Amino acid sequence: DKNMELRNYELSEKEWKLAQQLHDVLKILEDTTLFFSQSTLNFATVIPAMDMIDRKLSTDSITCTYEPAIQASFGLAKKTLNHYYNMTDWSEVYRITMVLHHHHKLSYFKEARWRAECINAA
Repeated sequence: DKNMELRNYELSEKEWKLAQQLHDVLKILEDTTLFFSQSTLNFATVIPAMDMIDRKLSTDSITCTYEPAIQASFGLAKKTLNHYYNMTDWSEVYRITMVLHHHHKLSYFKEARWRAECINAA
């Protein structure tokens, strides 16, 4: 058989759409990985970057332009990000870095809507 029945493996329009949307999700994760892998990365940029990524994942997880499976993948990526974000709550180094940073100080915690007792502990 000359065409080797390859048409059986051709993606449908819906499958191409899912592939493109999956690419969008993976691009966010690739960019995140590259950002956090920089040799010039410092503590004071980690938390705000995680906040920005979290907002993007939250927004995209409820956007109706994405297929339900892709929306779910945004939710899973957000869950993974939050796992690591929560680890920073246990690190005094992160809190000290944010408070001592000339740009952030306590404003970061206030803008992130931390509870007053948590800001005072920082």
